[in-house]
Amino acid sequence: MSSSQSFPLTDPIRRIGVVLSGRTREGSTAINRLIDLCEARNVSLAFESRSPGLPEGSNILDLDQSPIDLLLALGGDGTMLRASRLAIGSRLPVFGVNTGRLGFLTTTPEKELEAGLTAVLDGQALVERRFTLSAIVRVAEGENLGPFNALNDVVVHHSGAARVTPIRLTVERPEGQEEIGSFTGDGVILASPTGSTAYSLSAGGPIVAPDIECMVVTPICPHSLSVRPLVVGSQEKVAVTGLDPGHNLQLTIDGQVEGKLGSQDTVVVSRGEHEVSLIQLQGQTFLDTMRRKLNWASRPPERA
Repeated sequence: MSSSQSFPLTDPIRRIGVVLSGRTREGSTAINRLIDLCEARNVSLAFESRSPGLPEGSNILDLDQSPIDLLLALGGDGTMLRASRLAIGSRLPVFGVNTGRLGFLTTTPEKELEAGLTAVLDGQALVERRFTLSAIVRVAEGENLGPFNALNDVVVHHSGAARVTPIRLTVERPEGQEEIGSFTGDGVILASPTGSTAYSLSAGGPIVAPDIECMVVTPICPHSLSVRPLVVGSQEKVAVTGLDPGHNLQLTIDGQVEGKLGSQDTVVVSRGEHEVSLIQLQGQTFLDTMRRKLNWASRPPERA
């Protein structure tokens, strides 16, 4: 089974919800260009209430009260993740326009805002469904907290001062637990294929194409040369437990801190029930984005 499926975008788009980067300036040209284009196409806009620099009289995005046809993330990958988390559990497509620097998820550059959004409005785009991860915190008293949904990654790591901590990893199956192993380090990242190019990659994890059904387990700065990133099937449930009661661990979902973990808490990560629908323009592919954004296998400039 594939972890991502692409199909044409066919539903008409009349209402767009906009999620802006927190670094967006008041009167941003991108916002003004977006408004001009949508007015010309008779498409209404609603902005997330926390958005900075909104034009006076802007409609406020409320997914419960006012349904929309598309979520537009105008910013970097952090903005794209925030928009994607709003869309989890729905079929609402998410389109990212990059106004930041790298923008691996937001593959359309700001200079192509009009051309990209016009292609989307004209139905000349694809929708790619990406699976999510789900994290449950099993606390010592026997209750469960969550689920916490992630498009990119679930991270269990030490909070506070920089210090290593011992961590135990297991997989949970119907026939019982099987130990992966224990190590001492800064924490562990459990990433989806979509998240393999984010924090996991920075920590030495592999790049995984989004159509692969798997989960990447990447130790963060392990104190052992024998501990390496591990790729497991997406059907596995990976459990993470801290082994030192004196260490304070915390749970981070897609870069957003969800809270501290108790000394005997266990975080269980598995394939989520929900998917996120990401829009790709025609001609945009994962491998092309990898080469352009990450300079994968780029050659050094020729000497004169």
